[in-house]
Amino acid sequence: MSLFNALLLSLSELFGDVQLKSYARSGVTNNLLSGLAGYVGVIFFLIRSLSQGNILWVNGLRDGISGLATTAFAYIVLGERLKHVYQYIGLGLMGIGLLILNMGGISY
Repeated sequence: MSLFNALLLSLSELFGDVQLKSYARSGVTNNLLSGLAGYVGVIFFLIRSLSQGNILWVNGLRDGISGLATTAFAYIVLGERLKHVYQYIGLGLMGIGLLILNMGGISY
């Protein structure tokens, strides 16, 4: 999975998540449609990524990158916070896990 695909996949998921959160809180139909469009992007970039690597490797990277990107966005832009320092340590361990998972290169 190229870094470009990983970033686009993560950005699509982030966009979808933010729009669906807005829909859940406001009930505005445009947010629902935008959120669904974001997840169509997720499917598109996931298929592209799976053409370059196996499910185990692609899914591990996707989950980690999307989790960290969405968390960073929620923290910086939305002002959301976790309740305990151990939760932040867990996020740091996710980042370390991504580095270790990527050390072996693409797995087919």
